[in-house]
Amino acid sequence: MGHITSRDAYKNLEERINWFTQGAPVSDSLYKILQVLFTEKEAKWMALLPVRPFTAKKAAKIWNTSEGKAEAFLEHLCDKALLVDSFYKGVRQFVMPPPMAGFIEFALMRTRGDIDQKYLSELYYQYMNVEEDFVKDLFYATETHLGRVYVQEPVLTNRNTIHILDYERASHIVEEASHIGLGTCYCRHKMLHAGHPCEIDAPLDVCLTFGNVARSLAEHGQHARLIDKKEAMDVLERSYAANLVQIGENVREDPAFICNCCGCCCEALQAARKFSPMQPVATTNYIPKISDECVGCGKCEKVCPVLAISITSANEGKTAVVDKEVCLGCGVCVRSCPKGAIELVRREVQVITPVNSTHRFVLQAIEKGTLQNLVFDNQAFANHRAMAAVFGVILKLPPLKQMLASKQFKSIYLDKLLSNKSEKRP
Repeated sequence: MGHITSRDAYKNLEERINWFTQGAPVSDSLYKILQVLFTEKEAKWMALLPVRPFTAKKAAKIWNTSEGKAEAFLEHLCDKALLVDSFYKGVRQFVMPPPMAGFIEFALMRTRGDIDQKYLSELYYQYMNVEEDFVKDLFYATETHLGRVYVQEPVLTNRNTIHILDYERASHIVEEASHIGLGTCYCRHKMLHAGHPCEIDAPLDVCLTFGNVARSLAEHGQHARLIDKKEAMDVLERSYAANLVQIGENVREDPAFICNCCGCCCEALQAARKFSPMQPVATTNYIPKISDECVGCGKCEKVCPVLAISITSANEGKTAVVDKEVCLGCGVCVRSCPKGAIELVRREVQVITPVNSTHRFVLQAIEKGTLQNLVFDNQAFANHRAMAAVFGVILKLPPLKQMLASKQFKSIYLDKLLSNKSEKRP
């Protein structure tokens, strides 16, 4: 009976995780991963928690325990980076982060002895690099991507610098952040333990988190270290020098993270290589242009993280050719060219970036058919603030996506709101 109870706890947690817009396909590997990250009690209690932020009082009611005991257990879960806490109008709230970028990554963002990180890394490698269902679902299940690429600002010309928007600059994200956390690169840490060390020996201490996520990870369990803006800019400079690609949360306002990624370890860049020309992340608004000065030396081909550049024979010798369908527009190739023959130019069709996390969540939920999960969960009806945020995004969407949202939601209230908006249109 104890064995059955244990299995039920982890299976219930799997179901709870898949209540997110971003889920985790069920497999034996996922089950074993959860066994490493969560004790049976943690799995059982986590499976009961709401999707949206909640208080210790709410958790105590769900768990049928005292508020003091609930808060102590929630604190313990924050220390393991299985929960993230925040404060809203002075009230402490908790939320379970999604698998990615979330609790899967947090487990390897520092060296720790409470779990077997080598065994966990091997499980991660099996689940993501061998089985691939999780990666396909993460990067290709929706039109709206989880992550987006930042252009390497140092390689932009003065002409292009005029046109770059603030939210396209990693440096702007650093300058605007209330908190900045620095942790170990989960991808390279995982691959090192799994027996596939980084091919370019890229630095490990370059994983940046921002805002409340950075504060929570630093204050609980030291999964990140709070740093100032100067050190964060140094991290970017070191990453540029190592030919790493900056990939952050796909939002314009307050992104939670910027990863500095290599093509051999990063799951997103690996997916770009394996499933080309499908893009796993949103590209920048730039594309490299090869000039006549190119001598076909092949250095740009060698450093391209997604294998988007090839060297071909031209009329008067060799030259580099860019596959625009595959290219991320990161700019790594530009700084590698000894002849200065590569320049970034603006793409003809500009990439649209969601405003904030709520906007991205709603778009992905509509595209995946799980919008109702943002407003309803297995505990109770959403609070008014959460409802207002979701509805506010829906009312700003194009009519077709509004129609899809209404169909999925099947809400009389939402139908009425959309109807009133249509009547007001000229």
